[in-house]
Amino acid sequence: MKEYTILAIASVLLALILDRVTGVRVLEKREFYLFLLVIFFFKILVNGYLTGKDIVMYNPDYFLRIRLGSIPMEDFLFGFSMVTTTIIFWESFKGRKN
Repeated sequence: MKEYTILAIASVLLALILDRVTGVRVLEKREFYLFLLVIFFFKILVNGYLTGKDIVMYNPDYFLRIRLGSIPMEDFLFGFSMVTTTIIFWESFKGRKN
């Protein structure tokens, strides 16, 4: 079973649902995508180095084996969900403070 893939997809779905439920609508903001590009640029540098040099290795039984360079596609999904969820919580809590 591809647990890493399932968890990565679930984390993206959770982030999308959280964006709707909280009403933050971060996915509708142009700045979000610029920020995401910057994050992914550094992800490619760091994660690409770590996976390219076999410092971090993945068991092929747990992911789809689709890689962008040396980086598993699931890492980009997790990166998206982590950044998105963090911004959603940040904006949500910032709104409560005001």
